Amino acid sequence: MAQQIFDKNKYPLQGETDTIIGIGVEVHKTLGSGFLEIVYKDAFEYEFNAHTIPFEREKEYFIPYKDIVLAHKFYADFIVDDIVVLEVKAKEGGISDEDYAQVINYLKISGCKVGLILNFGKLRLDIKRVIY
Repeated sequence: MAQQIFDKNKYPLQGETDTIIGIGVEVHKTLGSGFLEIVYKDAFEYEFNAHTIPFEREKEYFIPYKDIVLAHKFYADFIVDDIVVLEVKAKEGGISDEDYAQVINYLKISGCKVGLILNFGKLRLDIKRVIY
């Protein structure tokens, strides 16, 4: 099946996000649903290494405010190739507005333009693409 090409302005980083989603599909196909988030994160780490895709896991971000740095920090599940935020969930209820807001925060602080939320909590992989 040929890859569908979309407008790069509306769908930036399509190739990169397609690769990440493909890995997510493979993880879901192999493990299925029902595990804790940490199991899926470990599987992503394995797959990123196997595919030699650069990533940072649990990337820490500080929040500057005027002339200080706020005490609260953000920890993104993965920053892939320094350009895509990946949040991994395992929630039966699906992707929530809070999950979306969380990724928007990560996009703001990281400078990345695209985020993915992949939820493994259902029988079918839940995917949400977030552009900031």
